[in-house]
Amino acid sequence: ALLNQAGIEPDALRPADVDETPRRGELPRACANRLARAKADAALKSVQLDDDLRGSFIIAADTVVAVGRRILPKANLVDEAAQCLRLLSGRNHRVYTAICVVTPREAFRQRLVETRVRFKRLSEDDIQAYIGSGEWRGKAGGYAVQGIAGSFVVKMVGSYTNVVGLPLYETVTLLGGEGFPIRHGWLNAVAV
Repeated sequence: ALLNQAGIEPDALRPADVDETPRRGELPRACANRLARAKADAALKSVQLDDDLRGSFIIAADTVVAVGRRILPKANLVDEAAQCLRLLSGRNHRVYTAICVVTPREAFRQRLVETRVRFKRLSEDDIQAYIGSGEWRGKAGGYAVQGIAGSFVVKMVGSYTNVVGLPLYETVTLLGGEGFPIRHGWLNAVAV
């Protein structure tokens, strides 16, 4: 949906089978960069086997939520999500998304985007109601800012789309710099 918002219609969407577990002692920035590159490598191998997609641009990304040096999980269990929300309650945290673009010539271009976010102090009722929504499943830090959790945000410094999971400005800039034809619908209008 974010790529469509930028006027980009992917030919295919393929999840990369990559172990997203942070390495022992790995810092959040390094983790996001490593995982985006690993996803790009996996996607490239898959695309090389597909005659219809060979020579395509590939976009891979990974988002990490961190409090200090502590990387929060992509919550899949209720307890994980509740623990993340309690940790984020009333505190600042950072959201890092690494984007890795592979060009048709198989050159890799990578960028890391950081956004600072502050949550309001969450009551236990806030946490339990949010857990009940299910929006947190599979989300870095146990929340999806584009949903109910958007009401938890007191302050955000940086890219909103980064917190959603793909920083559009940086993605479009990387693609455009490599010759990908970005066409915005509003640019196709004819002035009379």
